[in-house]
Amino acid sequence: MTFLKFIFKLKATILITLDCLDPYDCDVTCYRYVRDHRINGDQKTGVSEILASREHLNICMVSDFFYPNVGGIESHIYQLSYCLQKRGHRVIIVTHMYGSRVGVRFISGGIKVYYLPIPPFHDQIIFPTMIVALPALRYIFLENDIHVVHGHSAFSPLAHEALFHAKLLGIHTVFTDHSLFGFADASSIVTNQLLCMTLATCDHVICVSHMSKENTVLRARFPDPWSVSVIPNAVDASKFLPKSHEKYTATADKTEANVINVVTMSRLVYRRGIDLLVDLIPNVCAKFPTVRFVIGGAGPKRIFLEEMRERERLQDRVLLLGRIDLDEVPKFLAKGSIYINTSLTEAFCISIIEAACVGLLVVSTKVGGIPEVLPPDMIRLAEPNARALEECLIMAISDLLNKPGSFLSSQECHERIRKMYCWDNVAERTETVYERALNKPIPTIKDLITVKYNHCGCLSRVLMTALVLLSFVVNIFCNFFYSVKKQPVLGSKYTHLTKKNGVRLKQE
Repeated sequence: MTFLKFIFKLKATILITLDCLDPYDCDVTCYRYVRDHRINGDQKTGVSEILASREHLNICMVSDFFYPNVGGIESHIYQLSYCLQKRGHRVIIVTHMYGSRVGVRFISGGIKVYYLPIPPFHDQIIFPTMIVALPALRYIFLENDIHVVHGHSAFSPLAHEALFHAKLLGIHTVFTDHSLFGFADASSIVTNQLLCMTLATCDHVICVSHMSKENTVLRARFPDPWSVSVIPNAVDASKFLPKSHEKYTATADKTEANVINVVTMSRLVYRRGIDLLVDLIPNVCAKFPTVRFVIGGAGPKRIFLEEMRERERLQDRVLLLGRIDLDEVPKFLAKGSIYINTSLTEAFCISIIEAACVGLLVVSTKVGGIPEVLPPDMIRLAEPNARALEECLIMAISDLLNKPGSFLSSQECHERIRKMYCWDNVAERTETVYERALNKPIPTIKDLITVKYNHCGCLSRVLMTALVLLSFVVNIFCNFFYSVKKQPVLGSKYTHLTKKNGVRLKQE
């Protein structure tokens, strides 16, 4: 109790000091351009003038998950960045080091990627410190004149740190949540509390499905649910051609014309329901002699698939191909007739729309946002247990054998997916979210300490107050020892703005 009294007294003293500071004029706060200006003692937003003169935005995508790591989040970040860059914006990506991959790299589309010299701690994420990455992030944000910082994944400590520090630098923030979480287990409780503290200052949140939106608002106790938008993932239909395309038919094995390939591709982990797959494969293979399972992906659950294959003597009917390169994914899917997804939790499953785009019938567990993804004539849904999934798969195989004309053609499936899920449409809707975020006022240091974290709980409020003050002090030292000298980007309509003493001001 004495300690808490001391903290609140210290907080009161700091607030009295901060009342004497004008955060829009004080160079140590690093507010870098004039969003708000004061007239006759009142605050007036000048965002509309900046939006009207904007030719492009400088956007920074931040996440622990990016190439060379392979997954849905990595693909989402790259495709969104590429399409935003095609729309005239300037996009950079920040992630941690991957092996010897450190420093600045350029990838396809001319996108600059910063691989920070911070090694991963566990499962390709860094150890959360909130301060270690601050000097590097500050340099990147100011050097590239970033307008919006866009973090991805609640599992990513680097994204949480970037959103936290961006607010102290006067930068607007957007967050995309790609996953669903529970509320009871220890991991979910810690992650949800961290997400609650991060989103307390976030300008806008994007979820990939309506189920994901409901889950995020509840577990993060988001103060403004109207600032949460639903923008689904998409697929590059030009790469996932229908399996009837001559590119695939010319190389098809004629001896396997009567074989029904049930394919799946995912990380072989518990969340992907690999245990369900282990239980249903022997029964399906016993009932249908012409069925073969082709499994792509790697993970700790592979050993269970190998044990099942050896025990049931299904070496020639269960193929484990390991990790599939991105360029080989369309060719891998084109070999199948049915795609099975056994995920136990899923906000939005990109792999099933990729499979549907190729022309496969999808059989999936009915969890999370999956029922929102495909229409009923393209997907069969089952409860997330081995018996229900087995019955659903057996029914799909029987229909495929006995009523092949009742299914949509691969070309028709491809055309429908191409119209429903387009990355250009996702980029356009994300652009609208950025404009909404830019219209939000930037909180002052006093607001961050007194208001923004009130709904996060007593201990979290004390922790975030300490982190805000510590980050504030570190920013002062960074600004003193190394002030970024920004050169305007050619062709930008922001060239009439210059940076002076850490604040962007209009030239006289």
